[in-house]
Amino acid sequence: MADVRVTHTSGLDSAALAAVRALLDDAFDGDFDDADWDHTVGGMHALLWEGSELIAHGAVVQRRLLHGGRALRAGYVEGVAVRADRRGVGKGTAVMAALGPVLRGGYEVGALSAADGADVFYQRLGWQRWQGRTSVLAPTGVLRTEEDDDSTFVLPLGVPLDLAGELTCDWREGDVW
Repeated sequence: MADVRVTHTSGLDSAALAAVRALLDDAFDGDFDDADWDHTVGGMHALLWEGSELIAHGAVVQRRLLHGGRALRAGYVEGVAVRADRRGVGKGTAVMAALGPVLRGGYEVGALSAADGADVFYQRLGWQRWQGRTSVLAPTGVLRTEEDDDSTFVLPLGVPLDLAGELTCDWREGDVW
């Protein structure tokens, strides 16, 4: 039987954190570095356990996005992964469903950068591909992030969004989106 637990990073012990990191390292085929890990912690996590085995994970961390002359409080989804032998049977959907109340309860918009091939999954869950330009508010000013234009998705949560407009994220080390 599957057990989805939603908790803040501070509620995870070292064994749970190690299980999350191992799942993410495996799911992203070694392309999940320390900066990616840093982006994943510090917010709310949905962990899907089957017994003592971590099967799936997703997290929501707070970020600021600039759009339409406003700074929006964004719930940014990070570290979504399902163990390879359990994919395609609703585990990722269960994790995202568990994160839904976190997003709806605390944020003006949901946002994420979809991994290659995951866009259909997020669209099925109601996420919308950003159609406009993406940028980052870097220490040196606003910089275009053309490489992220096609992978950025939003979940409108009551704030009007012009999907063809510009969307700028706050700065962070590593992948900014």
